[in-house]
Amino acid sequence: MTDRRDARAVLSIDVELFRHTPAFRNAAGALPDPSLGLAGARFLRTALARHDATTTAFVVSEIVDEHPDAITAFVDDGHEIGSHTHTHRLLTDLAPAERREEIARSAERLEAATGVDVAGFRAPAFDFGPDHFAHLAAAGYDYDASVVPCRRIPGWYGGEYDLRRPALATAVDPDAPPGLAEVPTAVFPGIGLPLTGTWLRFFGVRYTIWGMRLLARRGIAPVLYVHPWEFVDLPDVDGVPTRVTVRTGDWMRRAVERILATDFEFVAVRDVLADAGLDAGRDAGAACGGDAVRSGDDDAVRSGDDDAGDPGADPDADPDADPDGTPGEVS
Repeated sequence: MTDRRDARAVLSIDVELFRHTPAFRNAAGALPDPSLGLAGARFLRTALARHDATTTAFVVSEIVDEHPDAITAFVDDGHEIGSHTHTHRLLTDLAPAERREEIARSAERLEAATGVDVAGFRAPAFDFGPDHFAHLAAAGYDYDASVVPCRRIPGWYGGEYDLRRPALATAVDPDAPPGLAEVPTAVFPGIGLPLTGTWLRFFGVRYTIWGMRLLARRGIAPVLYVHPWEFVDLPDVDGVPTRVTVRTGDWMRRAVERILATDFEFVAVRDVLADAGLDAGRDAGAACGGDAVRSGDDDAVRSGDDDAGDPGADPDADPDADPDGTPGEVS
């Protein structure tokens, strides 16, 4: 196998089932199988192994209660386990005590079931409240991965911060406990939209790979994210918008294979933290520094930077072509 050491990236997995998505919870329809999406986790483990890649799986911990083997399999394959709360409810919809319970209970359940420490956390829909970092520190986490430094997307998220690299959580909240780290999700320079999630399916795999390369030029390890349910064939469910299910199933399976086949070394979040000197957790926090970074700072978008705002500047930028240049396939 080719030794891929040009640059590092993270293809993280938010391990949730389709029933956990806000789109389904707000829909009128029902699912024939409450475990819909679990097969996507098996596909991802196989694809990662095929490309000699590791990952961080941020797990909704009630899944480990129902399907323990599906989660311990990630540990057996050498992957990092993080928390994605216990039930995947939006944290800002909950009272402070409920938020604390979702955060703490998830780590407890995952550690009990897998036998490994859970150091990282990602909030559902990147949604968190003002007490977020205090709850994480109290529950024993070392880092958070709930910030997307993208432009404001009405009805979604974004617009608050421009933190593009791993840093102390005080870069997001000056009152965060010392030493707690933040690992932001990758966004496309200049365009300011995430590289994966829905945006991969909207804009195509060449958009994602080009954005990864631009970030690598800046010395930033791109942190991507996907969901297992994106890799299975989803049924039509009354009330679930088409944008949620577009290009799921086979298209996504082929797309992630193309991403993993690039010249990036795919690693876990803990490895990116180690590269940034932030792997020692809160014990080393005071030595790392880190001031609040808001819109306009730290790799802020600048007109003309590395051709980031000109999709025509890169031959791989065509969002409608497959690997052979055929419109309508994986792009």
